[in-house]
Amino acid sequence: MGFVRACAVNDVADGQALRVEVDGLDVAIVRQGEDLYAIEDECSHAQVALSEGDIEGCEIECWMHGSRFDLRTGKPIGPPATEPVPIFPVRTDGADVLVDIDSPLNAG
Repeated sequence: MGFVRACAVNDVADGQALRVEVDGLDVAIVRQGEDLYAIEDECSHAQVALSEGDIEGCEIECWMHGSRFDLRTGKPIGPPATEPVPIFPVRTDGADVLVDIDSPLNAG
């Protein structure tokens, strides 16, 4: 399928995450300054929405148990999570944020 529209760039506040649905998959779009990240919106430890957690630098923290994930790799960087969360290619096209959920960057 390739890149599809997830939201408008202006929908994502700096330092925040926005939950969107992309082809039936919940994705958290995170904005840090000019950088945008797309990560599956489910903690690999507790199956709760990461988009409800805190953002600090390139990390997102699960609100339930405090697991932290690197937005660039999806890898857990704080317990209790031990499994990565899928991250996806993201780019802008004018005022739109596009995500390709068919090509996770950390697959395999």
